[in-house]
Amino acid sequence: MDTLSLEADSGGSIDREELEGLLEGYTDNMSDEIDCVLIIPPDATRKHSRAGIITNIIYHKLIDSVQNIDIMPALGTHSPMDEEKLIDMFGDDIPLRCFKVHRWREDTVKIGEVPEKFINEVSEGKLNESIDVKINERLLDDKYDKIISIGQVLPHEVVGMANYTKNIVVGCGGKEIINSSHYLGAVYGLERLIGRDHSPVRRVYDYVEENLLQDIPLDYLLTVNKSSVDSRTGLAELVGIFIGRERDAFEKAVELSMAYNIDFLETSVKKFVVYLSPEEFKSTWLGNKAIYRTRLAIAEGGELIIIAPGLETMGEDDEFDKLIRKYGYVSKEEVHELAKQNKDLQENLAVAAHLIHGSPEGEFKVRYASDNISAEELNEVGYSHIPLAEAKSQYDPEQLDQGINNIKEEKIYYIENPAVGLWAEKDKFAQMS
Repeated sequence: MDTLSLEADSGGSIDREELEGLLEGYTDNMSDEIDCVLIIPPDATRKHSRAGIITNIIYHKLIDSVQNIDIMPALGTHSPMDEEKLIDMFGDDIPLRCFKVHRWREDTVKIGEVPEKFINEVSEGKLNESIDVKINERLLDDKYDKIISIGQVLPHEVVGMANYTKNIVVGCGGKEIINSSHYLGAVYGLERLIGRDHSPVRRVYDYVEENLLQDIPLDYLLTVNKSSVDSRTGLAELVGIFIGRERDAFEKAVELSMAYNIDFLETSVKKFVVYLSPEEFKSTWLGNKAIYRTRLAIAEGGELIIIAPGLETMGEDDEFDKLIRKYGYVSKEEVHELAKQNKDLQENLAVAAHLIHGSPEGEFKVRYASDNISAEELNEVGYSHIPLAEAKSQYDPEQLDQGINNIKEEKIYYIENPAVGLWAEKDKFAQMS
């Protein structure tokens, strides 16, 4: 199919009527022979993208013409969504029986591999092993006549720019491709790839799309949103939507996202204050987006204060949590050595990558404001602690504006939600290209 697209006028956004019109055109063009559909939206960590609303619209436009619609959130390594989260994101008018859970350790089957020679080339000689590619078995089920992958395109610490094939290869992927691709991005360098399209990890995902996914009846539906979230609804305004199978849909979305989701700063920032919504961020595994998305703008010797009222743990599951606590957010070189010497990290390279991404590398200080994780626990993994009440008293999120704020004699840069953008010193970003 040709790419369908809709972009908002400059400074505006796509409203519900416009969105429904585009999606009606998309669903009306589907073959009459389509009887069974699998929709793969992101999970609750991407609620702000309006993917839940889009999923709901597509479901209701198709339900009278197809026999069965399944919905499987692309969890990747994240925790499954409970009933409350499913209803909050997708609405209460889709039967809960429609929702399926992706279990990345149990439900995947091998569809091929990315060869060692290719990995060696894209990693600049740092990695020398082929990567097995496993995806959720549902994507290979012949009963599905159409699979609709819904994803938000925005700067991402592992691949450069989410989404496109990442929603399938990682969101619905198995242990090997998740671990190896995350580690590939980490050894290449987060600073070198975030906010860019053609990273080594993206080249791996493109290889999978071109060589291993062609027999799957996939359509990619890609959104671009503004980089601010309405605190009342948890949603960001939609400014672009691109639907198609070919890569040009993704490339158009990347171009638009770079205009909306990267804030280039003229100078580095001495102190960032980042707020994490308690509904969305309960682990440092997710909360460290505050680090990933600001590290190109933090001044040397600077400070990042992360106000995290919902923080409860380090990892999204028990195994990851134990490994993070065991090794801590040490430097990239230390993680490389630990991964060589310890089997548990070798078998969980996504954790090794996460430790690298979350390390301040001795260049700045990270302070988490939380009442649920102690100062001792945070100190043990390389961070500092500040009591939540103290942080809110000094930096009240309800009184701060996105961007620069002057508090008494102190200048800070406040971010409401780090997951929706990238903040980078202009010259530093250019030097990393």
